[in-house]
Amino acid sequence: MPTFPQTRKTALRLALCASLHWMSVAHAVPEAQFQEAFTQFSHAQGGESAAVERAATTMNNLQRAEPGNPVLLAYAGASTAMLAGTTFLPWKKMGYAEDGMAMLDKALAMVSPNADAVSYGNLPAVLNVRFVAANTFLAVPGFMNRAAQGKKLLGDVLGSPLFEKSPLEFQSVVWLRAAKLAEAEHRAEDARKYLNLVIDSKAPQADEARVQLKALAS
Repeated sequence: MPTFPQTRKTALRLALCASLHWMSVAHAVPEAQFQEAFTQFSHAQGGESAAVERAATTMNNLQRAEPGNPVLLAYAGASTAMLAGTTFLPWKKMGYAEDGMAMLDKALAMVSPNADAVSYGNLPAVLNVRFVAANTFLAVPGFMNRAAQGKKLLGDVLGSPLFEKSPLEFQSVVWLRAAKLAEAEHRAEDARKYLNLVIDSKAPQADEARVQLKALAS
């Protein structure tokens, strides 16, 4: 399954198909190949600037190999948006960001909110796509007017019946992101709730949640 790196990296670390045909066929891009690309993507989101271009190139190549896969499109869009941080040229920054947002919008349109088809890591594609989009929309500058959409998508993931059945590691990453958003919005009680969910579940990110909980109380 997709693995999610820890710590501040989790805040930025941080998948249903548009047709029955896509649900019924094997991925053109195998799990192992996706996981290798996902590792690069995670390093990029964790703040390793040198990994951003590699992640964007790799994810976009995978997406071109399987253009009907909304999960690959979402990761390609998110990594393309991250390229905005690799240049000082304003028009290039906007170009990367807008291209990435457009790809994420297309990926979101491709997934059915009520379908339960799974993708990489036995994770429902709709949850994967929505969380990748939410994470990206919440991270882009405010003038792009994506924060409200990102917040809604994060809430959709948390409120989905599929979320309770999703892998614990994914749940924990979502809870951590929700805690960060709650803290930014001065909703300390909600932040504590999400952090305690991570801790009580004994997830791999429990230590990280304890550190955040301690910082929240100080």
